[in-house]
Amino acid sequence: MKRSISFAVLAVFSISIWAQNYWQQEVAYEMFIDMNVEKNQFEGHQKLTYTNNSPDTLNKVFYHLYFNAFQPNSMMDVRSRLIADPDRRVGSRILNLTEDEIGYQKIDKLTQDGKKLQFNIEGTILEVTLAKPLLPGSSTVFEMDFNAQVPLQVRRSGRDNIEEIRYSMTQWYPKMVEYDFQGWNANPYIGREFHGVWGSFDVKISIDKSYILGSTGYVQNPEVVQHGYGSGKSALPTTQGEKLTWHFNAPLVHDFAWVADPDFMHTTSQLDNGTVLHFLYQPDTNYLGWDSLPHYGKRIFEIMNSNFGEYPYKQYTVAQGGDGGMEYPMLTLITGKRSKGSLIGVTIHEANHSWYQHLLATNEALYPWMDEGFTSFASDFVTHSLFPSFTPYEGSYRSYFSLVKSGKQEALTTHADHYETNRAYGTASYSMGLIFVNQLSYIVGEDVLMRSMRRYFSEWKYKHPTPNDFIRVVEKESGIELTWYLEQWIGSTNTIDYGIKWLQENKETNKTHVILERKGKMPMPLDIKVVYVNGKEEVIHIPLRIMRGKKHVEEGISKFSVRADWPWTHPTYELVLDCKDEEIESIEIDPSQRMADVDRSNNSYPKVDKTMFVPRKK
Repeated sequence: MKRSISFAVLAVFSISIWAQNYWQQEVAYEMFIDMNVEKNQFEGHQKLTYTNNSPDTLNKVFYHLYFNAFQPNSMMDVRSRLIADPDRRVGSRILNLTEDEIGYQKIDKLTQDGKKLQFNIEGTILEVTLAKPLLPGSSTVFEMDFNAQVPLQVRRSGRDNIEEIRYSMTQWYPKMVEYDFQGWNANPYIGREFHGVWGSFDVKISIDKSYILGSTGYVQNPEVVQHGYGSGKSALPTTQGEKLTWHFNAPLVHDFAWVADPDFMHTTSQLDNGTVLHFLYQPDTNYLGWDSLPHYGKRIFEIMNSNFGEYPYKQYTVAQGGDGGMEYPMLTLITGKRSKGSLIGVTIHEANHSWYQHLLATNEALYPWMDEGFTSFASDFVTHSLFPSFTPYEGSYRSYFSLVKSGKQEALTTHADHYETNRAYGTASYSMGLIFVNQLSYIVGEDVLMRSMRRYFSEWKYKHPTPNDFIRVVEKESGIELTWYLEQWIGSTNTIDYGIKWLQENKETNKTHVILERKGKMPMPLDIKVVYVNGKEEVIHIPLRIMRGKKHVEEGISKFSVRADWPWTHPTYELVLDCKDEEIESIEIDPSQRMADVDRSNNSYPKVDKTMFVPRKK
């Protein structure tokens, strides 16, 4: 069913979350930006209507001023230089920025309902004392005059990136900090993750008329661009000397980003449901690679819509810019001078963030693995669907095993800003987040997992879900208790290691007794595949007692049985097979290799050397 995004939807949404005893704040931004492309500076006016849907009275509010991070000796600069394994894109670059290369956001005036406010700036956080407390259920209007300088592009945002794209305008405006059930999320910006308030954006950008823009939202005056970029209500552009004013509107999003360059080429493709995909890139980029993106972009969205839930907005833009790949609502910025395969791969990943960050919008600072990990899982799924020779999920398991071996693993409950190494953060967020999802298919079954993913998206889009919100969906779909899994995989660094300890035939009963051993600290249910010399085979499922349920037979398994539960307190389990040991060709723990067993050398009888990862059905 097609979904219409409107202010009315936002209003209904606000009412419905109250009815569910669930609340979140609401914003409505109106901004006008006057850009000076010669000085790389701009002046802005912001009108922000803020609605307090919380049960709390607010005496203060906070804003993010992200550009202030791009100054020597900022928290981002120091963190980037002193962490054990610095990001090569940053390193000491911020320390060496000159006065005309640094970034800043300065507040000239700030009022609440017309009354002047007192405020204090500390690095990337603006702390504001309200003139009048904001009561539960009430709204107030903040108006702000500010000016800013766009930093030389170092990380994500900025001007004149390595591929000479003029403006990657992300984290560019004073942005209201999210206030949720855990209070204010006023995290200083050190280059990690984000959390934003759901709302609407009405933005007008006055810029040199030679520039072509792409952005979050819908163009309200498409005649600004001669080749007809954008769609929306027809309105003549405002001409101001050598400038044109672009007008964008974005309903029901939690951020706003844009990109601008005078040399952009523009192509499109359209989904059957009417969603238009835009592609902006410089002519000297690998043209053949970019020329293929409209086709692959359409296939990416079709696969995601069919398998994970339908993308509700009517546009999405892939634009050359930034420093790699970074996602924003209805827009991603990617570096463009890549091979065709790399270009398609980064587009798959960044576009899939539209589901797992820009529609579900988890708190990335607290749960980066729910954003990056779920996106990585979906990206591998899409890539395998497009290119069947690609083996999904394998790279993430290898990355995780390598981190465990290094001894530098940290729990996924670690705040994104506080990982000791970039490697630990990256592996936890991307690889362990993916494994969290894929391993669930081992516990509950692949079909149940995919149903859970679609239900999760349907029930929790626009709502900032937590890990518990997701796992409760899977519990409802599977009938299995899964709190233990969340606690073990997310809240600890416990590893999984099971093995076949020994096997012995009982000559009196003609039965074979197999002793299974849990060597790792993390308990898991087991799938045991037994192949007999006569060619027959079966899969035996051993649930954990703490699951209070069991997995049902998965597609492609002809014989499936469930044995007695394994109490997690017991280090061994006796599995009795109704045959002589000479009738057994092989026994293997988890033949699908979805379980992240850190030592598979003892998982088979007799020991066999198998290539990692059995290809799974699409």
